[in-house]
Amino acid sequence: MLSYRHAFHAGNHADVLKHFVQVQLHEYMNQKDTAYTYIDTHSGAGVYALDSSFASKNAEFDTGIGPLWTRTDLPPALADYVNLVKGMNPSGKMRYYPGSPWVADQMTRPEDRLRLFELHPSDSKILADNFRKAEAHKAEQGERSRGKRVIIERGDGFLSMKALLPPPSRRALVLIDPPYEMKDDYRKVKDALEEALGRFPSGIFAVWYPVLQRMESRQFADRLKRLPAKEWLNVTLTVSTPGPDGFGLHSSGMFILNPPYTLEPMLREVMPYLVKVLGKDAGATFVIERGTQVTGAAAARVGAGGGARQPIGNARRASPLSGTGSLRLPGQAAVPRAEAAPADARRPDGAAASKVGAAERAKRFSRPEGAAAGGDARPASRRDTSGARPDERFDPAREPGGAARARYADQRPKASSSRPTAGRPDAAAAPARPRKRG
Repeated sequence: MLSYRHAFHAGNHADVLKHFVQVQLHEYMNQKDTAYTYIDTHSGAGVYALDSSFASKNAEFDTGIGPLWTRTDLPPALADYVNLVKGMNPSGKMRYYPGSPWVADQMTRPEDRLRLFELHPSDSKILADNFRKAEAHKAEQGERSRGKRVIIERGDGFLSMKALLPPPSRRALVLIDPPYEMKDDYRKVKDALEEALGRFPSGIFAVWYPVLQRMESRQFADRLKRLPAKEWLNVTLTVSTPGPDGFGLHSSGMFILNPPYTLEPMLREVMPYLVKVLGKDAGATFVIERGTQVTGAAAARVGAGGGARQPIGNARRASPLSGTGSLRLPGQAAVPRAEAAPADARRPDGAAASKVGAAERAKRFSRPEGAAAGGDARPASRRDTSGARPDERFDPAREPGGAARARYADQRPKASSSRPTAGRPDAAAAPARPRKRG
């Protein structure tokens, strides 16, 4: 479904957050002489006329760039963004608003490369026309054509991004800004980022997303935090309290993987100002989060202190359930083996003491190889053929020595039999016991 047209929302508070952050990312990338590649997976039309029927229908720019247009107290970082928009409007009247491709074109250098993708047929054509007109205007001013510096393709940016990473210069800034008109867009963003990080883990990836009432939107940022990036930064801007019906865009966010170290302090300076100028009621606020990757089972071990449990020593040899070995919490002393027995084995009543020697008993009474099933597996010298009760037989735990075994055998009483000994010439016949009548 390709019904989304960004012209209806051009210049709103979400665009302010997105493009203001984008300008700061470009300024950071420009600090190094090495060229970089800018990849825009959902470029849109590139330039939007605020007096068109699309933009003027809801006039959403009044919630964003409009209140900032005449301000004279802008923070320096925010002033860079507003001045870029004013550069498109030399007359001083707010008529045009730049999309992310135009922002990138103005912020990048001649040696940098732009790769722009748009799937919507109408917006893709407008995007190409806008850049062609810009090149023609520069040619009239005597500027040399930049050749293949900007390449525009009509296609799926999620799929096209794979062929561009890693870039030849090993530097890239990727902006992912899908319309989120389908729930599947949230999954596509996560999957595309996971694959991109596998190909190019050091790239800077910036994701814009709406903060809505639907479940996919509420869980989106937490899922991005689990991606295999070294660091992440999440910032959201809310301009008003969401309505009871849940409709309307009141809040949006930018999630940056591998963010510049300069971005967070700058956001803490600018975001309170944006809340003051763009806020509509007491529900206006902002949130800034920064952290490192949390993945797999480690996420479940994050405690109140905010630190994940880390294995110490040879974790492969230690059992995480046994309480012994080297797998333990940071700062925890190794538990001696004598103290590592189960708690119920140390109880005074001995209710579960048999668990302590389970392995020893299994080894003592196990049948060695070659023993017949149901037979006596002990050596012939240690078999008891006297017919004594089991508790009277030889016990190696009680009499461990050889002399003790001989002494015990001499003192053991001989078993008697009440049966007649007919047919046994070597034995005396036992007197028959009278039967008791009754």
